[in-house]
Amino acid sequence: MRKPTASIVNTETHPEPLVAAPVNYESALEELEKLVMQLEGGQMPLDQLLTGYQRGAQLLKYCRDKLEAVENQIKVLEGTELKPWAQE
Repeated sequence: MRKPTASIVNTETHPEPLVAAPVNYESALEELEKLVMQLEGGQMPLDQLLTGYQRGAQLLKYCRDKLEAVENQIKVLEGTELKPWAQE
């Protein structure tokens, strides 16, 4: 009997993935970059390709969420009052 190599389960039957969330933005980005290189290499079996794509989507969402959180925390000093940063 072959052991499953995928650590992510079907999200339709199990909404929570078995893969732990990244420790921080930098580790998520590093894992995502490595994963993209593997996916682009074209040498992964189909089941691993799907698992890799799903993990990549999770990592991308994590990175985007972290960047959005940081952007929302940026403050611009205006006189003596701190105001939320607004893009112009």
